[in-house]
Amino acid sequence: MNATLPLLIELGTEELPVKALPGLAQALFEGIVAGLEKRGVAFDRGDAKPLYTPRRLAVLLPQVASEQPEQRSEVLGPYRTIGLDASGQPTPALRGFAQRSGVTIEQLVTVADAKGERFAVRSIKPGAKTVELLQDIVREAIAAMPIPKPMRWGDHDYGFARPVHWLLALFGHDVVDIELFGIRSDRISRGHRFHHPESVSIAAPGEYVQALRGARVLVDPDERRQRVRAEVTAAAAQADGMARMDESLLDEVNCLVEWPRAILCGFEPEFLQVPHEALISTMQANQKFFPVLDAQHRMSHRFVGVANIDSADPAQIRKGYERVIRPRFADAKFFYDEDIKQGLESMRAGLGAVTYQQKLGSYADKTARVAALAEAIAVEVGVDPAQARRAAELAKADLLSRMVGEFPELQGIAGRCYASAAGETGDVADAIDHAYMPRFAGDAIAPSKLGQVLAIADRLDTLAGGFAAGLKPTGNKDPFALRRNALGLARTLIEGGADFHLPSLLVKAIDRAKRAIGGMVLITSHPGGIWGLSSVDSDAVSLYDFILDRLRGYYADQGYVAAPFDAVAEMKPASLTDFDRRLKAIGEFATLAEAPALAAANKRIRNILKKSADAIPATIDAALFDNDAERALHAAVASAIADTDPLLARRDYVGVLTRMAQLQPAVDAFFDGVMVNADDARVRGNRLALLKLLADRFGAVAQIALLATG
Repeated sequence: MNATLPLLIELGTEELPVKALPGLAQALFEGIVAGLEKRGVAFDRGDAKPLYTPRRLAVLLPQVASEQPEQRSEVLGPYRTIGLDASGQPTPALRGFAQRSGVTIEQLVTVADAKGERFAVRSIKPGAKTVELLQDIVREAIAAMPIPKPMRWGDHDYGFARPVHWLLALFGHDVVDIELFGIRSDRISRGHRFHHPESVSIAAPGEYVQALRGARVLVDPDERRQRVRAEVTAAAAQADGMARMDESLLDEVNCLVEWPRAILCGFEPEFLQVPHEALISTMQANQKFFPVLDAQHRMSHRFVGVANIDSADPAQIRKGYERVIRPRFADAKFFYDEDIKQGLESMRAGLGAVTYQQKLGSYADKTARVAALAEAIAVEVGVDPAQARRAAELAKADLLSRMVGEFPELQGIAGRCYASAAGETGDVADAIDHAYMPRFAGDAIAPSKLGQVLAIADRLDTLAGGFAAGLKPTGNKDPFALRRNALGLARTLIEGGADFHLPSLLVKAIDRAKRAIGGMVLITSHPGGIWGLSSVDSDAVSLYDFILDRLRGYYADQGYVAAPFDAVAEMKPASLTDFDRRLKAIGEFATLAEAPALAAANKRIRNILKKSADAIPATIDAALFDNDAERALHAAVASAIADTDPLLARRDYVGVLTRMAQLQPAVDAFFDGVMVNADDARVRGNRLALLKLLADRFGAVAQIALLATG
């Protein structure tokens, strides 16, 4: 490997978009790395990562080769039979190839392939110097960056996320000659806009981070994030409290500052009468402030703002932060007070005038459907049906509140507060809030059983209504968030241990939705289906499959690959908690030494049964056995069935599969010593019946054959 040198590229700009900043930095980093790889320039990235602040994007690689390796090429020409005539002299085809390649006939070499020998031109060129390649590498990296709406400045034709003001490019101690956006590169960076407005000369890439630190710029985002966290924590401690450290807010603040300094601030305690979620929402979303909690983890009247400056008079910054937050809190208090005067029951009365969906009616219509479903579900899980109905009746009322109108993310939370103020029981009030859980990826399901009932009923109606009204998601379009609702429903059923017969719930919900629309219920071709129902609506079947499909990602995140999931999904369990038990049992079965052989055997059995044109007998006639291997397998299967009957009854699928795994020697011996497709039709049918008995018992848990590889 040739000599290596550190490489530093810094693009200085006006303040970049906060949300896009990490992605832009990552794209520039990956683009330069890809450019080096594309050209064969060796490098060691070490623990290098994108460096950035609001005013700069930088790439610092510790070791990059000073030049490409030798460039070897081979151009293939005509085969010897075409290139030479009968007397061994070059033909016009060979002379033309040599001339086009710029070599003499004598300089050609021969290479062999499957068709014979052919002429070729081989060349070796010295690799290009890395500094000669960097202009194109950086240009390509910038061109590939995700900038949907580039800004233009001055009278130039080029554009970028924000106007570019400087370009630093160093390879070792030397400046790399690059020109971008009308700016020629040098070794000059810039420090903090206020603390160090002077230029900063960088002697070598290895000095970059420290040099900027001396100019009051923390260019390493991890170092800066740690500083923000430490500053905010220390400021909150001044008030004997602890900061509510939302990680996404921490990320945003990290993209707003170059030299963070935290300031402890406060507001009037009377604002704490407002639902704390509203105060937190406006603090975090609008002002990027961190709320401070007291020793009991309750919200206090203090908060922390993060400045991008070391102020000589922090009291002035504090006053500014407090001044901007006060009007927002005053608005929130006004909304809250007016909503309390109106009352949740009054809000509920207005739901009839608010359209939920054109075909499905108003929010009052949706509320009635959800209330009926919640009442029915409550009976099954031992929850007070009257409470379930009451919670459902009030759940959407806060849509008409001023608070939710201003803070949509408080839907449910506001309803809980207003229900409590109106004297509703704590269980009902909490359920109104819990019904929206999980609100986002990674959020917990509703913690209360009543809340879970309401969450299930509401999502069932949303999904059933969406399918009944022809609003199934297509591509990226999902206006009613049916995918998110399906996953939320599935998670609530599984994680809440709600052992419901899901198809029955779907049929009820679809039926109510179609009655609301005035449409017909379309029955599938197999009335009882696999779920034992007298009739199954076709949309209910589609909706069941839609819900299962959402679970693929859910289980993939837990480490389950496609094959075990498919093995259970093919069974279409009526209960999702049962689905979960089966999948986890398959996971344990797959760790057994016998699992691969048994999966392969099940696959073989499945193929044999599928291809057989014979009618398989319902019973097995032991008198037809003429081979010890089939007698042994029959005895082993009969014993395993007797042992697993009680295990299946209590859904101990791990126990079932562990017991069935003991059959491997008998199964292997059967296939080694028995010809299934015997000439005698009765013997053949008897052996098929034995294999079906074995497959059916494995199939009582999952389609084990789908675990087989190859």
